[in-house]
Amino acid sequence: MQADRETLFKRLWDQYRAVTPSADRIHRILAGAEDGGIRNDHIALRTFNLEKVNLDRLAAHFTALGYEAAGEYHFEAKKLYARHFEHEDPAAPRVFISELLVERFSPGLQRIVAGLVEQVEPQAVAGADFPCSGRPWQIDYDSYRQLLTESEYAAWLAAWGFRANHFTVSINHLSRFDSVEAVNAALKDQGFAINASGGEVKGSPEALLEQSSTMADRAEVRFSDRTVEIPSCFYEFAKRYPMASGELYGGFVAASADKIFESTDAAA
Repeated sequence: MQADRETLFKRLWDQYRAVTPSADRIHRILAGAEDGGIRNDHIALRTFNLEKVNLDRLAAHFTALGYEAAGEYHFEAKKLYARHFEHEDPAAPRVFISELLVERFSPGLQRIVAGLVEQVEPQAVAGADFPCSGRPWQIDYDSYRQLLTESEYAAWLAAWGFRANHFTVSINHLSRFDSVEAVNAALKDQGFAINASGGEVKGSPEALLEQSSTMADRAEVRFSDRTVEIPSCFYEFAKRYPMASGELYGGFVAASADKIFESTDAAA
């Protein structure tokens, strides 16, 4: 069913970089010569909760590689459900997968989404490259705009399809920076916009996780009737704190993740 883990993450990274040119610049700013590369804390993927492409279908590609479900999260305002997955290899990035609860939206949104998912071939979902397969449907710009009035998440997913919505720098593994605030300051000095929803630093040491993110790059999307530049993907930064056991906390904080989602806000 699946390629090896390294191959899948390489494909996800290459796909992400293609529409997120700021990622390479951020690497150059944050990585010291002694870092040996940036450690990826986690990636995030989006989907709809319709049976053909739901969270379980997407997660199957990672559980086949040894990942196991490790936490679940509810986002009532955005009408999302999510789980995260971890691998026994501590160097393996976590995988955060969310799905839109389509039935909680208007009949108009439900109709558009159902029409998109109907275009997906079942064999494509089972294919090894499904998590980085891109957009498997056609959508016109007016439909995208209609989705945007109800759910930025739905509109982004409809436009971009299946891909890593973001990668995440592990601040714990940087040599030149030891805090989210320091990372944010370095990036702002270089002209990057930081997601300020809920504050530039989301979370706290008491919550065992602090996060921040850039606002998404912009890239052209070819809709069925025109090509338009819209928000693409962004880069996140995470610092984890030790639990009572001494191990670093491995989960996520729903209140913080809720604000991270807004890094692709088309109105920002």
